[in-house]
Amino acid sequence: MTLSLDDLRSLPKVLLHDHLDGGLRPETLIELAAEAGHELPSTEPETLQQMILDNSNSGDLVRYLEAFAHTTAVMQTAANLTRVAREAVVDLAADGVVYAELRYAPEQHLEGGLTLQEVVDAVQAGIEEGVAEAAEAGFGIRAAALLCAMRHLDRSLEIAELALANRGEGCVGFDIAGPEVGFPVSNHEAAFTLLRENHMPVTIHAGEADGAESVGDAIGAGSARRVGHGVRIHEDIEGFGTDDPHFGVIAQHALDQQIPLECSPTSNVHTAAAPSISSHPIHELRNLGFAVTINTDNRLMSRVSMTSEFAALHEAGWTKEDLFEATLVAAWGAFLPYHERAELAETVVEGYELDVEA
Repeated sequence: MTLSLDDLRSLPKVLLHDHLDGGLRPETLIELAAEAGHELPSTEPETLQQMILDNSNSGDLVRYLEAFAHTTAVMQTAANLTRVAREAVVDLAADGVVYAELRYAPEQHLEGGLTLQEVVDAVQAGIEEGVAEAAEAGFGIRAAALLCAMRHLDRSLEIAELALANRGEGCVGFDIAGPEVGFPVSNHEAAFTLLRENHMPVTIHAGEADGAESVGDAIGAGSARRVGHGVRIHEDIEGFGTDDPHFGVIAQHALDQQIPLECSPTSNVHTAAAPSISSHPIHELRNLGFAVTINTDNRLMSRVSMTSEFAALHEAGWTKEDLFEATLVAAWGAFLPYHERAELAETVVEGYELDVEA
C-alpha cells in the first residue's frame, strides 16, 4: 500500500531527537539576523535554505557546522529563544508530531548576557506558548526539553545540575553532544555520576562520528537510556546484513535491553554515518530487532520534517506497520513517567488505526 504525503503527515509521530538551534524557519533566521546585525550568506529564504542544505550535504563537516554559527548568533536574547522554541513546537504539531523532546545547549546562548537559568526559562516559555498556539490551530502536541552539555567543553557538571534544578519544570533529561572522536563520555564522570545518583534520564550522542565503542562508552560510562543516532553500532555485528550475524558485547547489550537508537536517516547520510537512505543501517537494525526510532536531528540544516523522513523510509520499503512500530518504540522510549508513556502509546495506536495493542 502506497501512502501519500498527506497520509504520512496525518500519522501521529514521536520525535526524540531534534535540535532547537537546527530547526529555525529560514524566514525567522533572516528576520532575527537583520535585527541583530548578523550577516547571512543570503536574505532570500529559499536561497538561504538551499545554501544551508548544500553545505549540509557536501560531505564537509566544517561546511555542515557553518549554519549553526548563524542560528546560535540570533539565539542570544530571551525573546528570540522564546520565539524559536514557540515556532518549533507549532511547526512540529502541524507535521503530526504528538510528542517532541527539543534539545539545546544552554551554554551556547550566553553571549547576550543571559544566565543559564534565564536561557532555560526563555525556551520553556516558548515551548508552552507553542503548545497553546498549536492547540488553538487544532493540533495536540506535548513538548519537553533536553539540556545538552558539550563533549569538548568543561561545563557538563554545571549543565547536569541545571537539568536537575529544572526537573519537573519542562526539562525531562540530559544529553551530551559535540565531537565524539577524542572526547569520550568518561571525561565527564562527575556529571554522569550526579545524574545517575539522582535517577535523571540520559541520552548521549554516540555512534555517529565514531564507531560502536563510542556507543558502548555512552551506555556504560554514561548510563544512557537512549543513544543519539547510534547507527554505527552495526560495526559491532560481524556479518551485518547477512543471514549469519554475530553480535559483539555492545550490540548484544543494546539489543537485549532494547535501548532506543535515535536514528535520523537524512542527517545520518549528510554526516556520513550512513551511505544513503536505501542502504541506511536502520533497515537491518530494525530487522534484527533493535529499538530503532525515526528523528529529524536538524530540520533546517537537512531540510527535513518527520513527514519527509517517513516518506523517505516508505520509499525505501517501509510499510505503515513498520512506521507504527518505530513510533511505538519512540513513545515507550520517551523520558516521561510510565503512565504518561502508556497514554502516548495509546495515542499512537489509535492514530494508526491498526489491529494492534500498545
